[in-house]
Parts: sequence; C-alpha cells; structure tokens
Amino acid sequence: MDDFVRNKLSEWGLSTLIETFKDQEINEGHFYNLEDEEIKELIPKVGPRKTFKRQFKLLKVLPSTSEANDTRNMDMDPREESSQCQSPSVKRKRYNSAAEESIMWKVKDIMKVVQMKLQDEEKTELNDFLKNKISDLETRKRKLVGVFGRTGAGKSSLINAIVGEKNLLPSGSVCACTSVTFKVEANNDSKKYEAEIEFIKKEDWKEELWFYKNLLDDDDDDAREKLTALYREDWKIKSVDELMDNKYFKEIHEFLTSNKKTLKCDSAEELSEKIVKYISASNDEIDAVRQYWPLVECVTVRLPNKDLLQHVTLVDLPGNGDRNKSRDNMWKKMVGSCSTVWIVADINRAVAEKEAWEILQNANSLMGNGGECQRIHFICTKSDDVDDQSGAAVRDVVLKRNQVAKRKVNAEFKKQYPQCSKQFSFEVFTVSRNEFIERKHLQPDETEIPKLRDVLQSLNNNHSEALNYVSGARGILSLMQGTRCRGVADSKMQAFSVLEEKMRHELKVLQKAIDEIYRTFERCLTEGVKESQDSCEGQMKSMLVAGKKGSAFHKTLKFAVMNNGVFKAKNGRKKNINMTLSSKLTGSIDEEFRMTFPNEDKSGPLKDAIDSFSLDTEGTIKTYKDVDLQLHFLKTEEDKLKTKLQKIIREDKKTVYSSLTATIEENMQKCYTDAATITGTGSLENMRRTIKDHVHDKKDTMFQMAKENMLKQLNKLREKILETLEETLMESIELSLWTDDCSFPDVSVELDMVETFYSQLEANPNPN
Repeated sequence: MDDFVRNKLSEWGLSTLIETFKDQEINEGHFYNLEDEEIKELIPKVGPRKTFKRQFKLLKVLPSTSEANDTRNMDMDPREESSQCQSPSVKRKRYNSAAEESIMWKVKDIMKVVQMKLQDEEKTELNDFLKNKISDLETRKRKLVGVFGRTGAGKSSLINAIVGEKNLLPSGSVCACTSVTFKVEANNDSKKYEAEIEFIKKEDWKEELWFYKNLLDDDDDDAREKLTALYREDWKIKSVDELMDNKYFKEIHEFLTSNKKTLKCDSAEELSEKIVKYISASNDEIDAVRQYWPLVECVTVRLPNKDLLQHVTLVDLPGNGDRNKSRDNMWKKMVGSCSTVWIVADINRAVAEKEAWEILQNANSLMGNGGECQRIHFICTKSDDVDDQSGAAVRDVVLKRNQVAKRKVNAEFKKQYPQCSKQFSFEVFTVSRNEFIERKHLQPDETEIPKLRDVLQSLNNNHSEALNYVSGARGILSLMQGTRCRGVADSKMQAFSVLEEKMRHELKVLQKAIDEIYRTFERCLTEGVKESQDSCEGQMKSMLVAGKKGSAFHKTLKFAVMNNGVFKAKNGRKKNINMTLSSKLTGSIDEEFRMTFPNEDKSGPLKDAIDSFSLDTEGTIKTYKDVDLQLHFLKTEEDKLKTKLQKIIREDKKTVYSSLTATIEENMQKCYTDAATITGTGSLENMRRTIKDHVHDKKDTMFQMAKENMLKQLNKLREKILETLEETLMESIELSLWTDDCSFPDVSVELDMVETFYSQLEANPNPN
C-alpha cells in the first residue's frame, strides 16, 4: 500500500478502511483498476461503500485536487472524446459539471467529518447552531422539465431517445387521457431500474365512480375508457359498492392500504413490461388484461447510470388537470414547478395541432406568474417521415421541412401569445421519427436530440449550487476557528454594535421598498375589482347561456357544478367559471406581477431591494481585523440568506397569485352546491339562474375579498422576508461575536482545504 491510497481514503473520510486496503496490498495502480465485485468484498458495509464508489467514479474524471485546479483539465473529458452524439460544447459542460460535482462531494465529506467532531464536543448553544448550519448546507433540488403532447405525437419515442433507453416506453404508451403523471429521473442509489407507483385514495376513487355512474356523458370517451380498463364490462351492470369490492384490487393491495408500490428490474425492457398496466391505455379491445392506470396518481421511474438526469427530472404530464382532486392538485403543483416546458407535436400538424396550443393556453397562468417556468420548447417530431426516396433527396426534404416548421411555429407563438415572449424564452426543435439512438448516422441538422440533451445538461450544470455549498462550508469553518481565539472581547463587542445598527437600518430600507410594491398592487387591484364588478354578469351570460341548449349542456353544467366550476366545452376546451370571473383581477396585476416576481433570476424591484441589503462585513473587517474569521462567516450567512429568500419568494409568489382565483372559487362554492341538488323539469334553467343570481348578489363583496386576500398574502410574504432576515442574522451575529470556545477542535487544515476548493470554483465560472 502506498501513500496515494492512504491519502485518498483519508481525504474521503474513509480512514477506517486503510488497514483493509493495506492487508490486500493495494497500491495506486491496483486502486484505479478495482472492479465492482472487488469493491464490494473490500467494503461490505453499504454506507462506506456508497461513499467510496461515488468518490471513486469522480476520481476518474478529476484525479486530484491539484489537477482540479488546472483549468486545462476542465475543458475535456477523455471518456467523451469518441462520443458521436455530443457536440464539443456539451463535452466541456459535462466535464465542468463533473469537476464541480467532485469538489462539492469532497467538501461534503470534509463537513461530515467536522460534524462528527462536533458530536464529540460538549453540547452548547453554539455547538447545536453549527451542527444545524452544516445540515442546512444541503439545499439541492431537482429541476423539472414538463413534457406535454397528445397521444401519438411521439412523446414516448422522444423520452426514450433523450435518456438512451429504446425499450423504456413502448410507442404511445403514456396516454394523455390516463391523467397519470409520469416522471423519469436518475437512480443515484442503485444499478436497478426502479418504478415507484403512487395511487389515488380509495375514497376518492369511490367518489369518482359515483360521478361516472350518475353523470357519464354519452360522448365521454375518456371516462368510458377508464372504467373499461379497470372493470372490463362489469362497470355497466354493477353498483358503485359492488365495483369497490376488493377482488378488483387484489393485485394492488397497496391501493387498499394507501401505500406506494415499488418495482425493481435489471433492464429497461423488463421494467417497461411490468409498468405498462399502470401507465398505458391499451388500444386492443380484445385485451383482457386488467389495467390499473385509472387508479394511479403518479409513476416515478429511476434509471441507473444516467448522468444527464443527475439533477433533472423529466415529467410527462397530461394535457389538463383531472376531476380527481388529488391528481388535479398534483398536476397543478408539477406544472407550477417546471423550469422548462416541452410541447411535443407531429411536425406535419404542428401549427394546426389544437391540443398543443390549448396546453399552453390552459397552463399559461400556472407556468408564468403562478409558477417558475423560464423556457418553452416546442418540439416537432417525425421530421423524417417522408415518402421513400434515396439518401440525399430525403435529407434535402427533411432539412427544408425543418426550416419551414420552425418558421411557422415561431410565427404562431408570437401571434397567439404576444405577451409570453416577455416571460418565457421560446425555441423550436425538430427531431426524427426514428429514435436517435438507432440512427447515429443522422446529422445534427436532421435531428436535434443532441441539442435537447444540451438543454438538460445546462439544467444539470451545478456551478452556483456547488459554489454556494462550498462558500457556506467555508463560513462555518471560519467561525469554528475564530471562536478559538481569545483576547479580542473589545473588538467583538464593538463589531457587534456596528453590525446590529447596520442591520436595523438596512431592514428599514428594505421594508420601505416592499411597502411601495404593496401599494402598487393595491392600486392595480382596486381597478381590477371595479372591472370585475362591471363585467361579471356579462361573462356568466356568455358562458352559461349563449348557444348552449338541450340535454347535452345540461350534463355539462351538472358536471361543472359538481366539479368546482370546471368543465369541458363542446369544442373540447377546458372552461373554468372561477378563472373567468377572476380574469379581470389577474389581468389588472399580470404585468406588474411579472416584473416584481420574474421567473428568471433577473432584476426586479423586490430582488433589487433584497440584493441591496448589506451588513457591509467586508468594510467592517478593515476596522476589526482580529475578528475577521467571524465576519467572513457572517458574510457567507448573508449571501446564503439572500439565496434562501429568493427560493421562498419563488414558492410563495405562486400562492399570492393563485389567491385571486382561489377566493372566487371559495365564494362560488355555495351556488355550486345548491345547483348540484337541482333536478327535474327545467333543471338546466334553474341551475343557470342559481349561478347568475349568486354572482349578482356576491359581486359587490367577492372581488373585494379576493383583492384583500391577495394583499394579505403579500403582507405575509413581506413579514416572512423581514423576520427571516432579522432573526437569522441576529442569531448569527450574537453567537459568532459573543462566544469564545477554545475547546472547539482545530479545523485550520479543513479550512485551508475548503478555501482552496472555493478559489477553484471562483476561478472557473459556469461556462453557460
């Protein structure tokens, strides 16, 4: 055994394994060539083995700290040199990402060792504070890419090609009518192909059954397909209670016990065969196999060895929400959490594809002001679906078709959504009919699968997260080392007074800026209330009366009042009475809201106000140099806190924006309940009258209530921002400048190492 192996094990926090490796006489050459089975034999315990394998994998990309510091090594991964499906820019990005990942894991291992040292120390307020700070360093969140598209548009083939698994999803398997949310992500814990299946609640299914049995439209093919998939022909002749018999669910006892079902396989093909009944609406009428997708809320598939999905989840979403509340809430949450949205359509009908454009229309508010989407990508599939021709002729046709499709789709987007260009970036991609993994001879301009992988890799790139983590660790170690210093009590007290006064002043400035934002929204909403009161009765007349006669609309309206005001119109478009009523309110604030709460991390009045907040610790260090370590900690705390506040704002703004429609829906509940009980002759007119009368009676109060509720939510956000800043910084200032503790372990070596890693990350900024 040589020093290289000993140093690596110590560096990775695995010094307990040194004797084992020494007994097996493993030197540097042996170390690099260890196989999985040999690693398992050397390290029988799962925890240490996972740590070793993670570091071992990264070691082959970034062999040493000194090499990580050499920026030339961050330009190219030799393992990617021969890749035929990635551009040089992707190779550079992937290697940079791997280097940053390696640095972050190394710092995490350092902090684990430090945390263990703290466990051995006497329990004090500062000790607990530091352990909590180390735990809080981990803030990683997967970025969601939402994939929409009608059945047959090529979503399954696209996902298969992107993740490099041609047998994962059979063509057309993820059916838009199933309402199943389907997620694909990397399996970071196992080499198995795994699926986790979440079911809707049993009582929710019983309620849904009653709804279908009593209010099923003759032309509601989706509902009929759902019932037939699970019950075959039994649903036509049996009661709701009979259909809830356990015999129908004996293969899925997890549904009865409200648990998740987990499947583990050795291949994508094997997993695909097992999950198809949970995600797919079979088109084979003679297929007697019972299907369970009507009961499924979400299926999460995890794939081994997928670096492209390391921090990204592909979410295949139905086009609309579902009448089942839990599924509908999940759909809304997922759409609102997507940072990127892919709309998939056949290239031959991309512009004329109503469903694709309706998806954008229905989900626009959830993705924009009510969400965090930054990019919309329109993906035209089957670009090489042309008549049989020979080589060059086919390529010429494909290239021309791609160019025409991009031009037309871009023009259609600008025509239909002129305001969206201010909030989302929009780009059109074209991909071949056949899976890219089987057509490696295709040129980049014939299929843009590589460019879509570029998109995922850019989302995967982790520079800011790695920098934030390492910076936070650097601050914690600075504080630990600083508390060991005695004889600087006067400097600490003086610095404390300066920082406390500075914090109070900065909080007042910030509060003033937020109050101005509040007043701006108050003015906009006042106008929105008046417009809503003036237009609401006309809106209801248009939605409930004009051109809507007979038994067909009776069932539609009955569906609406039993489904919180949501229904499908004759043209198939989703209608929402509550959103129609709140449209003037949301319209009055949309532009201001977009500027105040931009989805991208760019300037806006709120972000600018928070960024301007500063304790000026760097200036204070010049005066109080003997407490510089503590002040370095406070600087990292301030930076970390600002990042945390941006995440809080990004999440809470969804509640603020949706509160307008939510308040209207709450105010409309009584009339929906009353209308749902109306039966017999003239019931259609009576339901209409009930709704219209309710709107007339409530218009003077419910829009004002919606305004007040939104302002209340804004005020809550203001208080959360100010309280989080004051409480967190005050605690940090007090504990860092009022405490001496020479008993703390010396972490000077760890601090030097983390300082080096921090310098490396700062010297190699994100290539994007």
